Amino acid sequence: MNTPSLTPDVTPLQKLWAAIMEMLPHHLLSGLMYRVARIETPFVKNTIISQVVKHFDVDMSEALIKDPLAYKSFNNFFTRKLVTEARPVSPGESDIVSPVDGEVSQCGIVEEGLLLQAKGRHYSLESLLGGDSGTASTFENGNFSTIYLSPRDYHRIHMPTDGHLISMTHVPGRLFSVSQSTTNAVHNLFARNERLICQFETDNGPMIMILVGAIFVGSMETVWSGLVTPAGRRVSRWDYDQRPAKQVFLRKGEEMGRFNMGSTVILLFPGNRIAWDPEHVAGQQVRMGQRIGGKLVSV
Repeated sequence: MNTPSLTPDVTPLQKLWAAIMEMLPHHLLSGLMYRVARIETPFVKNTIISQVVKHFDVDMSEALIKDPLAYKSFNNFFTRKLVTEARPVSPGESDIVSPVDGEVSQCGIVEEGLLLQAKGRHYSLESLLGGDSGTASTFENGNFSTIYLSPRDYHRIHMPTDGHLISMTHVPGRLFSVSQSTTNAVHNLFARNERLICQFETDNGPMIMILVGAIFVGSMETVWSGLVTPAGRRVSRWDYDQRPAKQVFLRKGEEMGRFNMGSTVILLFPGNRIAWDPEHVAGQQVRMGQRIGGKLVSV
C-alpha cells in the first residue's frame, strides 16, 4: 500500500483546531457534560433540548415520543427510541446492515495492518485493538467501515448481522472530537480515543464492532452490561460464557448499545467473508437497517 505519497488535506484552521483539542481537558469536559445531560430541572433540560433541536434540525417525527420536551432529561432525548417502522431492517439472509444512522467516514480493506482514517492518514489496526496482535492478524486484509454519528442522528447502535458475543474490551484514551475536520488533522485519532471493542461470532466468522468515544461522550452502554464502568485507566476485558444457555445472542437489527452523545462506530470483518456494496463509500449517508454489504461465502 503506497501511503507515503499521500498528503493530508489539512487547512490552517483545522491545524489550529487540532492544537486546541490537544490541550483541552477531555475527560473533565465530558464528565461535566455527563452531569448536565442528566439534569431533570424542566427549565434547564428544556432549554438545552430546544436549542439542539433547532440548531441541528432534529427530525422528531420518527421518535416514539415526538414531543422533545416530554423527555425527562437531555440524555433521554438524545438516546430516544424510534417507532419500529422508522428503520426497516433489510431482510436478506446474507445482508449486512448499517448498525447506525450516520455518514460513512471511510471504508475499505485493512492493508499491511493499517486502516484509512482520512486522506493521507492511516492508523494501526493493532493499536486500535488495544495492542492485541493476535486479533489484529485475524482481520488483516479484512473489510472495515467507519461511520460517524452527528448530533442530529439516532444514537442507538444495532447489530449488522446475527451474532453471539465473545468478548468486550474497554481501552482508555483521549476524547478528541470525531468530526471530519478533526479526523483530517489529528494523527491516529481512533487509536488514541477511548473505545469499546465488542467481538462477536457470526455466520461470516468473527466480527468486531468498535464504539469510539469522543469529546462530550459522557459514557457508552451495551444491552448486556449497561453503563460500561471499567476499573481505572487500564485496558479491561470481559469474556462471555459460550454455553448455549448462557450466550449473549443478538439478531440482525437488534439494539446492542448506545452512545450518550454522538461518536463513531467501526465495523471489522475478516478477509474474503463479506463485501461492501459499491455505493457504500466515504461521504454516503446511511440509516440503521439498510443494506451496506453482503456475505461472500458460508462459514
